[in-house]
Amino acid sequence: MCADCAGLPLTHLCALCGVEDKLFEKGRCARCSLRGRAWDLLAGAGAEAVAGLTVVIEAIAAARNPYSALNWLRTGAAAVILAEVAAGRTALTHQALDVHPNQRAADYLRHMLVASGALPARDEALARVELWSHQILDTIDEPADRRLVHTYLTWRVLQRLRRRSETSPGPRTVTDGARHRVIAVVAFLAWLRQHDLTLASCSQGDVETWLATGPAAYDVRDFLAWAADRKHRLALEIPGPQRKAGTAISPEQRWELIRRLLHDQTLDLTDRAAGCLLLLFGQHLSRTAVMTTGQIITRDGQVLVRFGQHEVPVPDSLGQILTDLIRGGRTHTGTGSPITSPWLFPGGMPGRPITPSQLGERLRALGVRAMPGRRAALIDLAAQLPAAVLADSLNLSPGTAVRWMHQAGANWNRYAADLARSRNHQP
Repeated sequence: MCADCAGLPLTHLCALCGVEDKLFEKGRCARCSLRGRAWDLLAGAGAEAVAGLTVVIEAIAAARNPYSALNWLRTGAAAVILAEVAAGRTALTHQALDVHPNQRAADYLRHMLVASGALPARDEALARVELWSHQILDTIDEPADRRLVHTYLTWRVLQRLRRRSETSPGPRTVTDGARHRVIAVVAFLAWLRQHDLTLASCSQGDVETWLATGPAAYDVRDFLAWAADRKHRLALEIPGPQRKAGTAISPEQRWELIRRLLHDQTLDLTDRAAGCLLLLFGQHLSRTAVMTTGQIITRDGQVLVRFGQHEVPVPDSLGQILTDLIRGGRTHTGTGSPITSPWLFPGGMPGRPITPSQLGERLRALGVRAMPGRRAALIDLAAQLPAAVLADSLNLSPGTAVRWMHQAGANWNRYAADLARSRNHQP
């Protein structure tokens, strides 16, 4: 209770803001102390630097937990780099942060600067691949192989990633597959050298011998197709990797997990919402992690979720969970995070959503395994809905929806005719 209610003399009043609180230093509360220390970072910086960092300082001062932010200013490695930027020792550019020796702290500060508008946003996944491409080329000793991989990287791999980044802007560009393909190409060219072969001289039998070395060997398929198109060698037959259906949890286990997520109020709202989206609608964690609050719509008392272009109604209990999550259940753990966030599941990095791996770890702690749970959900939905409806509702490709329909053993060949017949019989 406050001092007045307790009948005690008022001794814990902040000298700056007048709030009755535990005083942190010099008669000031933790919030006012945080604001003062944050602005001290700009002491001695030029006017130009201050103009770019003012919003960053305000974001630090507005941290939900002032004590955590004070500790970050005192011991955080990113705070040291921020002081370097304010003093002019480090440029306020992506390039300067890319070459900073403390890369992890520099990446954290980068997200803070981008979230505050002090730095322009860029596709971080694409930028990391571009930096990584120089490193992988340095590992190739043979000049001819290095030139070939450099050409493939420049005109095939990076060109595709840049085009995808431009046409489909989003918080993440898929880059893991590109890295795996390049690593496989480097290993394949080294394997050819070990067997006194070159790309131009290897035969179909040589390639099949290489493919027998392991599942990752199939990642050279795109490279060999590109090489044939560029006349580096004749075309070869490279089969695609076999698709594995994987396992799915039982329907009983799935519905038991759904009941727990919907009704156990001791669980975190983030885990309940993400788990229900996985088990009810088969949403991949990579899509769930980057969902925005704008995808949750309330209309006429009904909560709907937009996975693609269409809005899908959700059960009332899940609608309440999503509504409560948006209103106050989301956590912004990163110092320097913006006060408002568009992400349904904010992450630890300022202005960034949670990563799929972090979301998967949270769900695994509750006994929810992502891939088996997603398979069970999609098999159940594919047995109830035609492939076209499934694809439109859940933002799946038509081919993917058809494959799930086949796994479910459903037959919707007469769906259109049955639907037309039922409509014709309506009064």
